[in-house]
Amino acid sequence: MRIIVARPRGFCAGVERAIKSVERALARYGAPVYVLNHIVHNGHVVQELTAQGAVFVQRLDEVPRGAPLLFSAHGVGPDCWAQARDLSLQVIDATCPLVAKVHHEAREYEAQGRTLILIGKAGHDETVGTMGWAAGHIRLIQTKEDVEAVEVEDAERVSYITQTTLSVGDCAEIIEALRRRFPSIQGPRKGDICYATSNRQRAIQVLCEEADFVLVVGDPESANSTRLAEVARGTGKPAELIPDAGAIREEWLRNVKTIIITSGASVPESLVQGVIQALETLTPCQTEERELVHEHTHFRLPQAVE
Repeated sequence: MRIIVARPRGFCAGVERAIKSVERALARYGAPVYVLNHIVHNGHVVQELTAQGAVFVQRLDEVPRGAPLLFSAHGVGPDCWAQARDLSLQVIDATCPLVAKVHHEAREYEAQGRTLILIGKAGHDETVGTMGWAAGHIRLIQTKEDVEAVEVEDAERVSYITQTTLSVGDCAEIIEALRRRFPSIQGPRKGDICYATSNRQRAIQVLCEEADFVLVVGDPESANSTRLAEVARGTGKPAELIPDAGAIREEWLRNVKTIIITSGASVPESLVQGVIQALETLTPCQTEERELVHEHTHFRLPQAVE
């Protein structure tokens, strides 16, 4: 069997920054360091950081007064910032700079008195945080069918922003539907879907032409990993999203001559290599790596842990 390993894959700059922020905070403050929600959507990463002394919480009232607290890459709304100040917490803001850009856009559009439409997934940590920055003036939509049902105060004063980890193609269709319904709608000068999401989706679209089957390594809670599997299926090829090598099923490999492997933006490379090794134990393999786009983006760490 031929294995083509897609590049780019795995950690994006925002995820890398968030994980390093936890590690630096542990080195600076000692354990425990508290993290609101999962630092990134990958169970293996969370387990590794927990073993080092990170404590993941769902609510700020679980954090002792004055303790170090890290906000995850997905970002939070202003209510979390206010509560953290009230508790005198030592906040380390690991919000991905590309998510912070979306928050800035939300504040700008709200200040202009515009109704804001957020294209995103309901309940996702990033979406919840973003909605907090324009509370009362923001509407969430998830599909192009939602466009016709959304209600706004003034159709001439509408703007849109998007979650950073959406399907590029699906998002483009929703934006097109918004422009048809609201011809005066304004959007960000530069699109909100992050470079890593776009690059990984594009690589899969290109490489699927050579594939019989696609394996996406990623957590089922990870929006960008889920989208990668959906993009692969959209090309007409069977695809499975797996958290690690233990989820591989031998029946998937029957009559498969070429398999594509990629991983979501919150996936350690060790998990990808584990999947390759597992496949090599099941059948003779020839493995090659194929780079479609060279990524060189890096973000500075938060000032609190530089």
